[in-house]
Amino acid sequence: MSEFGFERPWVLWLILVVIVCTFRCRAKEGALIFPHLFLVKKAASKKSFLPEFLKFVAIFGTIVALAGPVAIDKSVEIKRQGYDIVLALDASGSMKEKGFDRANPFLSKFDVVKDLVKEFVKGRDNDNIAIVIFGSFSYIASPLTFNKEVITKILDYLDIGIAGQKTAIADALIESVHMLKNSQAKSKVVILLTDGIDTASTTPVDVALRMAKKYGVKIYTIGIGDRRGIDESFLKWIAKESGGEYFYAKNAKDLKAVYETIDRLEKSQIKGRNFVKKEQLYAYILFIAVLALLGFIYIYGKRGF
Repeated sequence: MSEFGFERPWVLWLILVVIVCTFRCRAKEGALIFPHLFLVKKAASKKSFLPEFLKFVAIFGTIVALAGPVAIDKSVEIKRQGYDIVLALDASGSMKEKGFDRANPFLSKFDVVKDLVKEFVKGRDNDNIAIVIFGSFSYIASPLTFNKEVITKILDYLDIGIAGQKTAIADALIESVHMLKNSQAKSKVVILLTDGIDTASTTPVDVALRMAKKYGVKIYTIGIGDRRGIDESFLKWIAKESGGEYFYAKNAKDLKAVYETIDRLEKSQIKGRNFVKKEQLYAYILFIAVLALLGFIYIYGKRGF
C-alpha cells in the first residue's frame, strides 16, 4: 500500500507564515467616509472572492510543491525458511519409455517425472527453485524463482528430445552448480534425475564436483527405471563426493517416495530484498498552482487594476 509524505516537510511552515501575514500584515490605506458603506463592502466582497481564492491556491500550491510531496510504495522484506534447489531433469530419448507408472502405463517416463516434479515444487513454498533440462546438451529452462506457477507452466512445455537424444550428465551438473554459485542461501542443492549413462558430456564430471565443493552445493542423484541402463556407481560417487545422497526409483511410486525423502531436507533462512519506490507528485500540484496564478492575473487584468 502506498504512503503519502514530503521530502522537505519543514517548507510547510511557510503556510503558517502566509496565514499570519494575511491577517496581520495588511496594507494601510487612507480612510474615506461614505454613507451606506456596508453595502459597498458587501458588493466588493462578492466580487473579490474568486481572485482571492485563486491567489491562495497559487501560494499554498507553490509551498506544497516546494515541500516535495511523494507517494511511497514500500515492499515488505520477505523472510523465508528454505533453500535454493536446481532440478536437473533428463529429457533424452530413453525417457520416452512407457510403463514407469503402473497406474498410467501409457504415459512416458518423462511425463510421469514432470507430474511428480510439479507436486514436489508446489510443496516447496519457501524455496527458490530452478529447472535445468539435459540430453545431448544442457540448458536452463527456468532460473531460480519463488514463483511456482511459472515453473509448473514451463514444465508443461518441456518434451522428450528437446535437448537432444543422448545424455550429458556432467554438463548438466556444471550448468546447475553454476546457477547456485552466487546464491546467499545456507543450503544449496542440485537434484539430478536420469535413467541413463553419461554419453555426451564435453566436460569431465570432476570439474562439476570441484565447483560443487567450492560453492557448497550438495548433489542428490536419482536413477530411475531399469537398473541395467543406469550407471549407479557413477551416480553414487557424484552424490558422495558432494555430500549428497543417491536414490533409486524403479517406478513412479518409488520416485514419489524419493521426492518425499528429499522434501525433509534441513531448511535455511533466505531473505528477500526490500524495495522502496517513490513517485514525485510536486509537478501535479505545481501545475494547479500555476493555473490558479494565471486565473488571478487574468481577473485583475480584466478589471484594469
